[in-house]
Amino acid sequence: MNVSSRFDVTGFGVIVTGGASGLGLAYGEVLAAHGARVTLIDVDREAVQTHAARLQGDGLDVRGTVADVTDHAALDRAIDEAAETYGRLDVAFANAGIDPGVGFVGAWAGGTRPRVEEGAIELYTDERWNRVIDINLNGIFATTRAAARHMRPRRFGRIIVTTSLAATVTEGAIGSAYMAAKAGARHFMHCLALELAGYGITVNAIAPGFFVTNIGGGHAHSPDVQAALAKDIPMHRVGFPDDIKTLALFLASPACEYITGQEIVIDGGWGLGVAD
Repeated sequence: MNVSSRFDVTGFGVIVTGGASGLGLAYGEVLAAHGARVTLIDVDREAVQTHAARLQGDGLDVRGTVADVTDHAALDRAIDEAAETYGRLDVAFANAGIDPGVGFVGAWAGGTRPRVEEGAIELYTDERWNRVIDINLNGIFATTRAAARHMRPRRFGRIIVTTSLAATVTEGAIGSAYMAAKAGARHFMHCLALELAGYGITVNAIAPGFFVTNIGGGHAHSPDVQAALAKDIPMHRVGFPDDIKTLALFLASPACEYITGQEIVIDGGWGLGVAD
């Protein structure tokens, strides 16, 4: 067997939510670079159009479209349009998410936990809770539901959910909505994998540890934050979007046909593993 052929995604129709930056953009870049036809979906019109144009300039088949994962009707339309354009939908990255808020990063640096102010849970507003859950959990539900509608009749598909090490590395109320959403997304992924297993559709999750992206205003770009975190990571450096590309390609490819319902933690070796 030519093993490299198992990673061939040429001609695959792909959608990526949160595709205009960070991990989502990395997913889209690597799939397009290997011959897939990719639609980047994001709320940031300028960013998604800019990156789509850049990748088109490199000769890649990439579209950019604007949709908010909390607007399920608009998201359905964006995914339906991509599937119609390609005549198929093979891969869906349910990736869009927002930052947990101040405090979470401190729990990862030096093994120390930030002091949670007294009454933090009482001060946690409905608006903040609902927004984080709506994007980080409900958005995954809506993305995967729309994708499954196109994949099930063809009896083939790859759904990859971005969860987080935050599903198991917990903090106080300061980040509780984010952690609850990511833990919920992990369990939802398991349920969906079981439901779709008989249709040739695999459902897996990538659970990043600390990666340098623009989430939360870009605090991860701080050299001081990176240096503090790197001390506790066996590889002694934080992750960057390019580090996740090979895993994304594997999970999207035919090579993944016998793996489903898995959450693969990728964080430079700190807690590295596969949770089933």
